[in-house]
Amino acid sequence: MKKYIKHLFAGFILFALTVPAKAQTENDIFRAVGSPHNPKVDISFNRYYTAEGHAALTKKIADAHPNLVRRVSIGKSYEGRDMWLLAITNYQKGDPDRKPGFYIDGNIHSNEIQGSEISIYTAWYLTENYGDIDYITEMLDDRIFYIAPTINPDARNNYMKEPNNGSTPRSGMIGLDDDRDGLIDEDQPDDLDGDGSITSMRRKNPNGNFIIDPKDPRKMLQIGVDDKVDPGTPRYEMLGAEGIDNDGDGSVNEDRIGYYDPNRDWAWKWQPDYIQRGAYKYPFSVPENRNVADFVLSHPNIAGAQSYHNSGGMILRGPGAEEDISTYNRADLRIYDAIGRKGESIMPGYRYLTVYKDLYSVFGGELDWLYGSRGIYTFTNEIFARFAYYKNNDRDPNLSYRVDDELLFGDAFQPWRTYDHPTYGEIEIGGFKKNFGRATPGFMLEEELHRNMAFTLYHAYHMPKLSISDVQEKNLGGGLREITATIKNERLMPTHASQDMKFRIERPDWISISGVDVQAGMVVNNEDRNFTTEQKVNPQKLELANIPGNSVVKVRWIVYGKGDYTITVDSAKGGLVTR
Repeated sequence: MKKYIKHLFAGFILFALTVPAKAQTENDIFRAVGSPHNPKVDISFNRYYTAEGHAALTKKIADAHPNLVRRVSIGKSYEGRDMWLLAITNYQKGDPDRKPGFYIDGNIHSNEIQGSEISIYTAWYLTENYGDIDYITEMLDDRIFYIAPTINPDARNNYMKEPNNGSTPRSGMIGLDDDRDGLIDEDQPDDLDGDGSITSMRRKNPNGNFIIDPKDPRKMLQIGVDDKVDPGTPRYEMLGAEGIDNDGDGSVNEDRIGYYDPNRDWAWKWQPDYIQRGAYKYPFSVPENRNVADFVLSHPNIAGAQSYHNSGGMILRGPGAEEDISTYNRADLRIYDAIGRKGESIMPGYRYLTVYKDLYSVFGGELDWLYGSRGIYTFTNEIFARFAYYKNNDRDPNLSYRVDDELLFGDAFQPWRTYDHPTYGEIEIGGFKKNFGRATPGFMLEEELHRNMAFTLYHAYHMPKLSISDVQEKNLGGGLREITATIKNERLMPTHASQDMKFRIERPDWISISGVDVQAGMVVNNEDRNFTTEQKVNPQKLELANIPGNSVVKVRWIVYGKGDYTITVDSAKGGLVTR
């Protein structure tokens, strides 16, 4: 009997383990304000996903929302991975290719990973809230979002799956022979203790100039020239990042992973490596950036863009270099300033800055290419700042150790442990793990994603929104009518940035009338004084260089005869409107 009961119990346990957990129902959930309620696609936003993980998430989102999402590969990476992009809009309303477009990407640098999560969060949030939140519904009815979560999938996987520290590598694919021995990347840091992170090496040395902090065994204190050290206190020398002499030349870690920087590869003010460190052979010399450029060039409707990097808590605009300062004129800077300063309010702890003036010079950056070459208003956000830990600007040099103690319970630091090094003998290896410092901790991540998304949606909201707000008719006699149309742009951005107009990057806006016999067409410069500029060639299709933001333009036709007519506004970045 006991044997029977034992087998019955074992069978019950096996059955219980194989029965899938029941999904939560509407009755189990109380909605948190601002978040999707029981979404179709359930994603945990307290973690990071590999390139394959993001590919799977983009497919899930596209499959769950066929009326809102098209999933396309914009090309292959250096190692042959698809670069997935989600084009998100209400495909049942209007021509998607004629809606103002907003482009988003992240993770151009391998270790700057949060941008991919923000991109996925934005795609998820837009699709799950369509029809529930009016703001989101209006956005997807009027606009289209092009979201490429990672534009460097090879390097993302290299950072996540290979031994690295928090700042390596930049690209993950181009090597350098730093010690000129004819070999590339053959003597770079090695994960000696197998924990997945490249931390630090230390060795006891009676002549060393470091000691262990008596208050915290994780920390090393450098001995100052006037410091008194007890003779019995062990001294240490710091040996750099953990690694060995792989090539037998007597040096450790002298060949670093190649410093190709894909954000120095864009065709705007590009400079070679000896001027701009990180540049490669020529602009767009690797496929990832070339794929992005080809996509942007084939979508003239893109009016705004956002790229995500890390870290420092910054909202960056161009120019990247002082030599390019004349590219940004006063009219466009007013738009950048209005959006950037709103971002400081939306994202506490973030600062709105100019790259060359507040950081350093960048030639060949994506930010400047999108604006300078395409006339697209673009920001780069550097994700995560020290402010986020305790919601203040604490400058405590021990902040990382406090966070590890008080918020992460020791999970961020690999304790020092002994290792028998083939060159140095007995050493100790330890330090902060690669997923701490630049990468937002999991418990803080969703807030970071949401706030950055909110800033980007504010930017997208202010792309041009055109309407034909008023049409007036006047009988001139003799079968002639005067038709005056008022075209309104309800948002902050014009249909053409100043850079666009300066170099005529995109075609003019067209305002046309059909269904009537047009005798003359003109732009109304001053209605009160009846000042107009006549377009004598093809008067039924008037060309305008620009429709300014938060403004109106008026056009007028003299037509012959009676009958109905249609007025159409056709703007590459402002969309297509008829009345």
